[in-house]
Amino acid sequence: MNDLQDFWSSTGFTSIDWQDGVLILIGVIFIYLAITKEWEPLELLPIGLGIVIANLPLTGMAQSPANSSGYQEAGLFGIVFHYGLAFWNILPPIIFIGIGALTDFTPIIANPKTLVLGAAAQVGIFVAFWGALATGLFTVAESAAIGIIGGADGPTTIFLSAKVAPEILGITAVIAYSYMASVAFIQPPLMKLLTTEKERQIEMRHSREVSRVEKLLLPPIAMILIILVVPRSAPLISMFMIGNLFRESGVVPRLSDAASNELLNVATIFLMITVGTQLVADTVFKTDTLVILGLGLAAFSVGTASGLLFAKLMNLFLKTKINPLIGSAGVSAVPMAARISHQVGQEANPKTYLISHAMGPNVAGVIGSAVVAGVFIALVPSAG
Repeated sequence: MNDLQDFWSSTGFTSIDWQDGVLILIGVIFIYLAITKEWEPLELLPIGLGIVIANLPLTGMAQSPANSSGYQEAGLFGIVFHYGLAFWNILPPIIFIGIGALTDFTPIIANPKTLVLGAAAQVGIFVAFWGALATGLFTVAESAAIGIIGGADGPTTIFLSAKVAPEILGITAVIAYSYMASVAFIQPPLMKLLTTEKERQIEMRHSREVSRVEKLLLPPIAMILIILVVPRSAPLISMFMIGNLFRESGVVPRLSDAASNELLNVATIFLMITVGTQLVADTVFKTDTLVILGLGLAAFSVGTASGLLFAKLMNLFLKTKINPLIGSAGVSAVPMAARISHQVGQEANPKTYLISHAMGPNVAGVIGSAVVAGVFIALVPSAG
């Protein structure tokens, strides 16, 4: 009888509480949405699994070497978090080399004005940053990590949070990816509110042909200039441009394929599951979490709105008008935001084809959020 009682007391059933149950349910919901609705399944599915794993009692899977008495007690994902994010922070740059290998800069080269739209959409980052500071609940470093959610760029959010405010990494990362997965619900109402039917019907000309030389010159030139201006953006920008040059050179197909497939996939698996394991009761059930959730939504909404409004402003001075819907793609949710711009445009005018044009601001947004992250790392007090 004692043996049976000892066994029962060693199971997780005796240690689980309502908070664990709520978070496990949240993880299951993420898994459900990823599988049945196909909402960003590459991110939400492993994040959901990580949330479930971390909140099963007594597993120790998320136990970090920094918080345990020895490496024997450290959990698998605790070790990945400690070395892959908090200590070395190498997983987000690895993700970026894969994203670079998948990126086509043709829309930006063909229409450089889209760079400005990508920059305009970063306004949401600073609105959330100052908003977080104004609450008095967060430090400057934590406010920077919260603000970057407005860029709708998951890897950049993780990179910056791990660098300056690892204590809120799990929250900021999950919120960033949750809003990325909710682009289809958050952006269209704002797009229709801030544009007229006539503006949404604008048809854009086909972009000019871009030469191979232009595609080859952009990555190294952009890398050198951006890193000279913002040196602390180097881990993300350099990996992004290296991956893109692998793609455009045409001479290293194995490297390009490995970066955009095997390397990106392995890094995504460990990064997303590890992020999910950071979402535990100690960090979630706080007033601060609800505030971060609201600030993240505000940042993402302002980023979308600022891109749209700046596109409308540009049209006051342009002979050939641009469809302002592409401005909303300036947030870094690639390629979801570009697809939404195209879909909303098609609803207004089936003849308009915006996907290729919207990819310009979309890719520019990726670069913009990485640059802003570099600025924050250089300026906030706790930057490493």
